[in-house]
Amino acid sequence: MKLVNVTNSHSRLVMNQLENTDAEMVKVYTAGNTTVVYTSALAHNEILIVNKKRNLKLSEIEEIKSYFLKKLPAGSYQADKISTVELEGTVEISIPKQSQENGIAI
Repeated sequence: MKLVNVTNSHSRLVMNQLENTDAEMVKVYTAGNTTVVYTSALAHNEILIVNKKRNLKLSEIEEIKSYFLKKLPAGSYQADKISTVELEGTVEISIPKQSQENGIAI
């Protein structure tokens, strides 16, 4: 699966996320009919995966999750604290950040 960065084509979505949430950075990717919104905030990272035509496969979810986890610095999150919420055609993955001072999740 190849994710293509299409953030510039979703400026309204990005601005709304930055203005109305605790997000510091928002990027939008696409892989065919699947849209991925990656958000970074002070205490967590979020991955929202949406496919309006069909439900997402577990292999797709894991591949996308792995793609973004590889981009995060080692020790910046705790793998056992990652939570996933699955709904029809939508998956949200929450990745709590780890505090740099004392190594605990914030």
